[in-house]
Amino acid sequence: MFDFIPAETAQTSIQPGRHNTLPQSEEFLRALRATGQDPLVLERMNNTTVLRQRFWGRIDVAMVNRATVHKPLRLLEMLQEEGLRRTPVILSPETPTPELARHGAVPLMGPASVARLGLAPCPDARRAALHQKWRNRLKHGESQSLRLTRQNMPVDPTHWLFAADQAKQTERGYRSWPVGLTLAYAQANPGMAKLFQAFEGKEPVAAILVLRHGQHATYHLSHSSDRGKQLSAHNLLMWEAMSWLSAQGCKSLDLGVINTEDAPGLARFKLGTGADLHGLGGTWIFWPPMGRLLAPLARLDRRMMTAGTAGQI
Repeated sequence: MFDFIPAETAQTSIQPGRHNTLPQSEEFLRALRATGQDPLVLERMNNTTVLRQRFWGRIDVAMVNRATVHKPLRLLEMLQEEGLRRTPVILSPETPTPELARHGAVPLMGPASVARLGLAPCPDARRAALHQKWRNRLKHGESQSLRLTRQNMPVDPTHWLFAADQAKQTERGYRSWPVGLTLAYAQANPGMAKLFQAFEGKEPVAAILVLRHGQHATYHLSHSSDRGKQLSAHNLLMWEAMSWLSAQGCKSLDLGVINTEDAPGLARFKLGTGADLHGLGGTWIFWPPMGRLLAPLARLDRRMMTAGTAGQI
């Protein structure tokens, strides 16, 4: 069996968010501002957050990430009204939005899919939704002598989870959030960045960091050592995170992009929780000064942006 030791010092009540996604949440906006950024907020467009970044020290780019775009033309008009008429805008809608092509946006990348897990209040229902192999791994983890802890994410850039994640990013050639932004999220939103760890004796063998936002949560960082994998510690921590989030009133857990080509094992792990695939809307660029030249490309590529895929394109 295992011991579960709660380590947080305070509970935080859940307030309804503006959106279901982390990049469009009030919590993420607070984290951005805590790092000195000043994103644009479109109050008349459901408080959609627009990031502003400068590349190579001279090119300004605006980004709208994981927003549900009910009125594409109105969104594009509002961006221009806010002074972005000559600024390239990168749009990554939460759902397929092929109408963007009619208004001059051009596809850059086809839709990926994310795994979205509904957090049923009933433990038996959550357990029944697990795939059989995943459930077996959970039972195996529960039979080990693991000590589990749950705490607010320490504001410590040298924490072992960050080091392990940075090494994984280097090995696999991808980039995630800067450590400073994750720490800013934890500081700006007390109690909303939860760290779950599994220990064999005094040695950490696995960890999961989840970020709560409104009535939803996102699987942000994780790591399992070779020993942790032998002990099924990752499955056990995920189950504990699911159970705790459900008890806090969270409705869903975003497990991130499903990439069946480059990370089939992780894809199986995420989908084994009983999560559903949710197709995103791909990535588009809208740049009025180039609108006439790019419009034919938008019409040609419209079909590829209508549905998500199980793999990352």
